[in-house]
Amino acid sequence: MTAAGATEVSYEDQLKADFKDQSKDDILRDYLAMLRIRRFEEAAARAYTRGKISGFLHLYIGQEAIAVATQQAIAAQDRVVSAYRTHGFALALGSDPKACAAELFGKATGLVGGMGGSMHFFDKKHRLWGGYAIVGNHIPVAAGHAFASKYLGDGAVTLVFMGDGAVGIGPVHEGMTLAGVWKLPIVFVVENNQYSMGTPLSRTLPVEDITSRAAGYGFKSDRFHVTSVGETRARLAAAIERARADNHPTLIELITYRFRGHSMSDPAKYRQKEEVETWRMQDPLERTLRALQLLHGVEEEALEKLDAGIIAEVDAAYEFADKSPQPPPEARFENILVGE
Repeated sequence: MTAAGATEVSYEDQLKADFKDQSKDDILRDYLAMLRIRRFEEAAARAYTRGKISGFLHLYIGQEAIAVATQQAIAAQDRVVSAYRTHGFALALGSDPKACAAELFGKATGLVGGMGGSMHFFDKKHRLWGGYAIVGNHIPVAAGHAFASKYLGDGAVTLVFMGDGAVGIGPVHEGMTLAGVWKLPIVFVVENNQYSMGTPLSRTLPVEDITSRAAGYGFKSDRFHVTSVGETRARLAAAIERARADNHPTLIELITYRFRGHSMSDPAKYRQKEEVETWRMQDPLERTLRALQLLHGVEEEALEKLDAGIIAEVDAAYEFADKSPQPPPEARFENILVGE
């Protein structure tokens, strides 16, 4: 519904406005990067139901644009620290899909030798400094990264991601307080996907605008709906540059949506069908696909061919994982203590 006297904007006009500064190649690049994550996650869900993946599995379906935008916004020396919904960040940052799949399977060829599983992806080479399973406890870790950067003068900015359910956790407040007092080069990003596990924000937050807390820490803030990679990249980049140039932290709230349950054990029956369909209209992957079709005339056959190529890559990754060896028993003692 539009206000009296206002003109309703068509879906195609919205796409034209949102993608006006991007070339066909830019849009296609973003689409394929998001699609790769989506297909990887869908394959993970199938593998889980077949008993190939143990423990918890938290999928990133619906939030892919954030990880892709992050990869485009950061510099070579910057660090990304995330919570446990982290497969998308690993893939976007350049981790080998085979190593990612093998880690999900707990195999020796995984990112951390099969010792971490879904919730503890880590790939220092590609700037991913963890996946952390304990809600909110990675925020002080990320503040420590930023303190090290300021102390060493290495010019790196740390981006730390959390869900909306983490913002009430004590260590989150502690880490943000330190970042504000010490003026650290860090960007705190809340991926607000509307639910803390299965509980809606209206029942967990007295004030739903999470960025209203920024002033208390001396932070800058930003808050917006994620509908495209391009806008998300630009607004993350502005916060990153502010942190790099002035050691001024920012709290960003990215309003997004996950289309699966909190984890594979969650059927998400607490959501109405109409709610899900409304959010699907704003799914960045779907909108980017439509931009290719409506604005640049990309044919369905060409898109299907691209999709088939990604599916083949993902299938190969999971086949590799399935055939990879289990880690030896002694591997559980590795990476615990610093060697001589």
